[in-house]
Amino acid sequence: MSNYETIFSPPLHAGTLVRRSKRFLAYVNLDDGREVVAHCMNTGSMMGLIEPGSRVWLSPQDKPERKLKWTWEIASQGDVLVNVNTSAPNRIAAEVIEKGHISSLAGYRSLRREVRYGNKSRIDILLEDHPDDPRPCYVELKNVTLVENDCAMFPDAVTARGLKHLHELAGMVKEGARSVLFFFVSRADVTSFRAAAHIDPKYSEALAAVSKQGVEICAWTFPPSPESIGLGREIPILLDPS
Repeated sequence: MSNYETIFSPPLHAGTLVRRSKRFLAYVNLDDGREVVAHCMNTGSMMGLIEPGSRVWLSPQDKPERKLKWTWEIASQGDVLVNVNTSAPNRIAAEVIEKGHISSLAGYRSLRREVRYGNKSRIDILLEDHPDDPRPCYVELKNVTLVENDCAMFPDAVTARGLKHLHELAGMVKEGARSVLFFFVSRADVTSFRAAAHIDPKYSEALAAVSKQGVEICAWTFPPSPESIGLGREIPILLDPS
């Protein structure tokens, strides 16, 4: 377990989920008695995480331009806490990579985020200027919240965008670059990772195919708590045969 930790500031507010609505809205009864509407950053199905009555944690937002003054940060599935704010993985992954916590991505002198590449896409992280490897390294991040039988799975809904990213990463390898697909597993109760073939078979097949073409795949756990999100451990990747 790494000693990395990012603290929620200001502190989160606990409550009970009433319902998720229109993908972007979460109705919540806070523990202090207030009934609020929070912005949901996660546009996926959030399978297993939207049970009415489940515990949730929200962050207060004081920006004048914000229509909703709360953001949904953490959901729960039984006793397990799960980060559901999809803006957090990019920031946190960049921090742990820059600080050298991910050994396979350590040593680069330059880290840039949201760099244009491929067909009108943006790579989440571009690493450059490694003393021992002249290749640029393209890192695509995917937030993982779905778990079945202790196995983290992605995606939780059919993803044409994710499929496009796989092909673009493979394209960069063909051009002589290094490509890494980094699965940011936003919970701790997992022992391995695999593609959710029962949800999106095309994505599962493509993931196995691009792996053979040189795209590197890794998955790390990032356990959340009401106070912080930490870096857990790397877990094995299980690829379906293709």
